[in-house]
Amino acid sequence: MRLTLDIALTHLLHRKRQSVVSVLGISMGVGFFIAMAALMQGFQRYFVDKTIDVSPHVIMKDEFRVPPRQPVELVYPGGAVRLLNVQPIEERRGIKNAMALAEAIAARPGVAVAPTLVGQVFLRFGSKDVSTTLYGIDPHRERRVTQIERDLIRGRLDSLLTTANGIILGEGLAAKLGVGQGDTVSATSSAGVVLKMKVAGIFRSGITTKDNFESFTLLKKAQVLHDRPNVVNEIRLRLADINQAAPLAIALEARYRYRSESWEETNKNILGIFVIQNGIMYSTVSAILIVAAFGIFNIITTVIHEKERDIAILKSMGFGEGAIRNVFVLEGVVVGIVGTLIGWLLGFGLTELLGAIRFHVEGFVTMERFALHYTFTHYLLAGTFALPSAVFAAWLPARKAAAVNPVDIIRGAA
Repeated sequence: MRLTLDIALTHLLHRKRQSVVSVLGISMGVGFFIAMAALMQGFQRYFVDKTIDVSPHVIMKDEFRVPPRQPVELVYPGGAVRLLNVQPIEERRGIKNAMALAEAIAARPGVAVAPTLVGQVFLRFGSKDVSTTLYGIDPHRERRVTQIERDLIRGRLDSLLTTANGIILGEGLAAKLGVGQGDTVSATSSAGVVLKMKVAGIFRSGITTKDNFESFTLLKKAQVLHDRPNVVNEIRLRLADINQAAPLAIALEARYRYRSESWEETNKNILGIFVIQNGIMYSTVSAILIVAAFGIFNIITTVIHEKERDIAILKSMGFGEGAIRNVFVLEGVVVGIVGTLIGWLLGFGLTELLGAIRFHVEGFVTMERFALHYTFTHYLLAGTFALPSAVFAAWLPARKAAAVNPVDIIRGAA
């Protein structure tokens, strides 16, 4: 085995330039894989963590996923019936018997519940008018369902209980209006009700859409503002085990018929983009490794062509096909191992470099730096991709070397 390794190393060192290029190809593939994986998975985890922290895990709404069937369709099921110009019944929107329903759901183990009235409101301060989604909440229940209390940068959540017509605004919303804590704004609902409301707090969640468009007040104040006494149109839930969000949403919708969405369903478009991102990442890195594998294939093929006489001599001295094949496979293994080790160092360096970059971006979420995910799994996966690629690229020409007939080579040389 030692002699086989010595021959393999001699071949690689004899063609230093080609060997270095092959090693660098593997190293770049491994290094970029580690850096890209840390960057993409870091952002994905950051987004999911933000979503889980800021938003409820399940939201039950006062609407139905499938509209109720008309009586004529029930009387003649499967019949050739066409119903035109159906006039919807004017009825009071909201979840019926919402408080009792909320208590029944809260009785489930590991589930916290917060009944809410959500509606659009115009806020006016001076000559500025801004639309906001106003959440009518119970502060005691809300702190168990969302992290609004933790996200407050001005005021306290309990200030809603002690401030007359108190309202908590997102940081971006407050900036649009030009208000601060203690200022009074005029709130106008679609029902035409106008209330003077005092800014009791300002929050910053890090999610731009929430900070720019959402606000909170007491449930009773929201019901007065929307002229909807005792109405609740959302029941928001937080679970001890977030993996149970989707099954629970399905179970609640099947039992109570009201549309129930888990956090995965609410954010399915963005989570789908993450799948595409991962596909792009793996495709790009695979392309780099394939190009590097072609480099290994080329260098070993060239060595075999140049060393045909040496191969013939070795076989005439008693080297079998397996030993000859092992010489050139070992060359691929050496290139793969060295390239992977250098790639690990390169990946670590690139990840640290990305972590040191500072910036300010406001998109769906607000970020001051790259969110990176550090894990040894990325290094293990990179090595798992790189080593087989190098070995396979070396094995293909190694088969040809093992099949060389020494008699033909010696006769040809003579």
